[in-house]
Amino acid sequence: MNITIKETKDIDKQAIQELFHSVDWKSGDYPEDLRQAMANSHSVITAWDNNKLVGLINALSDGVMTVYFHYMLVHRDYQSSGIGKRMMEAMLQRYSSIKTKVLISYESAEEFYHIFGFKPEAGTTAMFISDVV
Repeated sequence: MNITIKETKDIDKQAIQELFHSVDWKSGDYPEDLRQAMANSHSVITAWDNNKLVGLINALSDGVMTVYFHYMLVHRDYQSSGIGKRMMEAMLQRYSSIKTKVLISYESAEEFYHIFGFKPEAGTTAMFISDVV
């Protein structure tokens, strides 16, 4: 398997939809919105198996103080092969000068994020308002 990691915001909406549906994320039902969200992100790092999108992480940032990693996903068929680690390392390198790095994690992924030094902040709770059902 020869996976290429690259920084790009130009991603076909069908490729995004297939990636998000591979991990059963409801947001995959909105491929045009996802495509626009990636285009409007501060940065996007992707993983490709030839022309197939197999991983993605995006960052929302002010470019100075804080970066928020919003989406981080690897296609179900490619998980546990080091792709997520490579993408996260590339993203952390990109934002190495920013002191505050934030992400929301599913409990099942916490162990992965701990590898990179992420930890829950005492006294905080993730809060959402969402119109997506």
